[in-house]
Amino acid sequence: MPETGVRVERDKESGVRVERDKESGVAVVTLDRPGRHNAVDLAMAEELSAVWREFRFDDTVRAVVVTGAGGKAFCTGIDRSAVVPQPASPYSVDDPLVRIGPKANDLWKPVIAAVRGLACGGAFYLLGEAEFLVAAEDAVFFDPHTTYGMVSAYESVYMAMRMPFGEVARTALMGTAERLSARRAYETGLVSEVTAPGEEVPAAVRCAEVIASYPTGAVQGTVRAVWSAREAVRAQALAHAPQLVTLGNLPPEQQAELFATRRPGFRLR
Repeated sequence: MPETGVRVERDKESGVRVERDKESGVAVVTLDRPGRHNAVDLAMAEELSAVWREFRFDDTVRAVVVTGAGGKAFCTGIDRSAVVPQPASPYSVDDPLVRIGPKANDLWKPVIAAVRGLACGGAFYLLGEAEFLVAAEDAVFFDPHTTYGMVSAYESVYMAMRMPFGEVARTALMGTAERLSARRAYETGLVSEVTAPGEEVPAAVRCAEVIASYPTGAVQGTVRAVWSAREAVRAQALAHAPQLVTLGNLPPEQQAELFATRRPGFRLR
């Protein structure tokens, strides 16, 4: 982004960095925990939610790009060191990731995801609520849930909104054994543009600048209209997710055992 008019903010505890360019109307939100592959801890989840909600009131922000720092990963989902107490009821699940996306926070300004490196698991909470994805050639997408005894519920719903059913099922069921390359993700419709590594953010910003230059009421109305075309299906599917997770997930200690004994090796498709 051009330096003129750019304001940079960072929450040191959560690892979220925000750059706002008032001249272009574009904000870049960066997940900034590269040492943890930009995994989301509880503080980061709260900060992301706060950022999206703040943008609703900031008229200088008309389009947003979300990306990950460090080049090795966009996001690898929930930080496994995070402790999330769960209610005893089988009908309730506390999931800190359900509100990390823009739509979950009632933001209807357009959001473009710029992906480089790994994007897996809980990353789809964010990717699933972006208008479209731009990915570097070295981006890799996968869903590890089944490998570690967890139900891919929310992630599969979000992917099903973007990819053919068979591709979603294969990605979710194959777990860590198979990963989607940026090119394959483009072929299946998950990604709308593939760039050279390091060019994904500039490409996404260029798109965002074009969109931000248009009348904001028309843009936000269009975003809302596009999402309304599938909102009923998505809402019904997500309503089942907590119970499916409760019924199908292994206890945390058994998940940890599987994670500790994970074997390297996967097929890139």
